[in-house]
Amino acid sequence: MSQSFHAERLFDGQRFHNDVYFQSVNGKVQFIDAPTSDPVTELSGLVVPGFIDVQVNGGGGAFFNAEQSVDCLAQIARAHGQFGSTANMPTLITDDIAIMRRAADAVAEAVAKNTPGILGVHFEGPHLSLPKKGTHSEQFIRPISDEEFAIYERDDLGIKMVTLAPENVSAADIKRLVAMDVKVSLGHTNADYETTMSALDAGADGFTHLFNAMSAFTSREPGVVGAALWHDSSWCGLIVDGHHLHPDSAKLAIRTKQRGKIMLVTDAMPPVGTDAEEFDFFDGRKVYRTGDRLNSSTGELAGSVLDMASAVRNTVNTLDISLAESLRMASLYPAQYLGLAQCKGRLLNGFDADFVALDEHQHVQATYIGGIRLSR
Repeated sequence: MSQSFHAERLFDGQRFHNDVYFQSVNGKVQFIDAPTSDPVTELSGLVVPGFIDVQVNGGGGAFFNAEQSVDCLAQIARAHGQFGSTANMPTLITDDIAIMRRAADAVAEAVAKNTPGILGVHFEGPHLSLPKKGTHSEQFIRPISDEEFAIYERDDLGIKMVTLAPENVSAADIKRLVAMDVKVSLGHTNADYETTMSALDAGADGFTHLFNAMSAFTSREPGVVGAALWHDSSWCGLIVDGHHLHPDSAKLAIRTKQRGKIMLVTDAMPPVGTDAEEFDFFDGRKVYRTGDRLNSSTGELAGSVLDMASAVRNTVNTLDISLAESLRMASLYPAQYLGLAQCKGRLLNGFDADFVALDEHQHVQATYIGGIRLSR
């Protein structure tokens, strides 16, 4: 299957180009020198690689913890697709083992069906720190056991990611997870610097929503934040929504961390793409929306209503980061983190035809996955 496109401007992940013709051939990019006899789809504005979100809990009214089904995953992916996300890691926050099993089954089915936008699964918890649990439900926080390992070792889940607190999961168990091809990210943790560095030595390579729900950097104890900024080969997710962290904290992280190791994430919840002002949460709680901020009825921040296009705009306008670098933080760097750098995150010959057409203010005009436009 072939489709031809003409981009007024195109960012390939490294450089900007003008007046570009390309094709999607069986879902892959193929650049051409001139238009062919095939009909050509005109793409105004700027065409960029599709955004990749490694932490998305819900969207379009759907919440993965509330419904573990392919339909739910597809609804979340469609909702975020209208904001430029062409690939997502559906995220299940701390929950009962039965919910985790159902979530794994749903992801396996979605992966087998090549459901657009679904890469795998991110289990954020349940092996977290109580002092840094944030809005996660205390009743489900627990040590890792063979029941969870039986889920994590499955080979039908696509890309697998687990956020855990290293003070509650041994280095040996982290090595065991890594041997199962699980990407281990450190988050919701009150660990000290040495424990965090030991977890990185054991194979952990990510930090979930840097600065949030983790021990802070201090003069005598660098904590998790200090380890995250010091360790060159690990990646950090940033929620650039104006609520989760101060702009200068984000700027400091970007300036300090090795280039390419900071990626934008949303931590998005069901209201994204809707006008909903509340939704049911754990323990009889509700989450309420005030503008672009979400809080649990017990007061904590409860994820976000951020989308990736807004994250890019905020990074450009609030953090004064160049458009090119902001786009890489939303596409190339997440692709590299997930081991997809040979097929996603850039628009080059042979790469997946996952791309987004943006207007001059970085609002999404159209989203394509595998060369096929998503309905809005």
